[in-house]
Amino acid sequence: MDGGGGGGIFSHLETLEASSRKKQREKREHEENVDRMKARIKELRRQRDLLRAKLEVCRSQIDGVKDKTKSGTLTSKATEIQQVLLEWKTESAKELLHVFRLTGLSGKLTKQGVCLCISTAFEGTYLDSYYLDLHIRQPVRILRHSVPPFIPLEHIARKHLQTDIKRFLSVLSNHLNAYAGRKFQADQLQERFAAFLEGHLQGNSLYNLLKFNYGVAGEDQTFPFTAKLTYGDPVSAFPTEVTVACKENSPASMLDMAAVHLPLFQEKSLHEAFHCITTSEENQSPSSLSGLPASSTGVTSDDNTAL
Repeated sequence: MDGGGGGGIFSHLETLEASSRKKQREKREHEENVDRMKARIKELRRQRDLLRAKLEVCRSQIDGVKDKTKSGTLTSKATEIQQVLLEWKTESAKELLHVFRLTGLSGKLTKQGVCLCISTAFEGTYLDSYYLDLHIRQPVRILRHSVPPFIPLEHIARKHLQTDIKRFLSVLSNHLNAYAGRKFQADQLQERFAAFLEGHLQGNSLYNLLKFNYGVAGEDQTFPFTAKLTYGDPVSAFPTEVTVACKENSPASMLDMAAVHLPLFQEKSLHEAFHCITTSEENQSPSSLSGLPASSTGVTSDDNTAL
């Protein structure tokens, strides 16, 4: 068999393997989302049943008050009805806040409505919190907020705020958590692996496009690799597209090394991928990779890359 045919087979196998890894990751994320949604639905149903029971109690109390008003105490009993309704509305709002806390939100009642806090986290690390002050009488309005301007708050509000406030908060929370997770990964990379980077990361305020040059030998080194990560899903902290390029005229061993780096950036958080890259004995010794087949999936040399 000639070398060209073998190289094509290896390249095809690498492509199939990368596709399989991606499908496994997507399946795992889907299953995790399904489990979270099932737990949320179960809790919301429990809260619904509690609210229905409380509503029945309130109705019976109101019926009792109505009966008493017929005996000549209309004014005082009308006040009692209003008090019962006010207490029921207050309890309903408190129950709603409890449900929010189960999904990473918390809040408190205000004179005009409710002030909510959306807490973000990534892989067990708590990150920034954002605040929304809502006027809950119709129409529901956002009075004040601390959501970054590049998060599409107005679009999300137009779509969900008046019809389904819980959906509105869920979508907004997903956007904020994804943004906070991407920012956290970029910050961790620069703080923990500055010696392996050439300058600072290039990116935008939303952290959905990152590009950086890097090496694997620590200080006093060249930076032969360029990585570009695109986060096409606005509610995900993981990239949808990754390319790793080598400098022009790089030896085949460098292309092999880039092929090893590529799936790490696809499957792990950015700083964890870099930890694997910089501690791998294989990557620290390019010659040890000379027997591996080069992969063309997302791996290029700078003389023909689009980066």
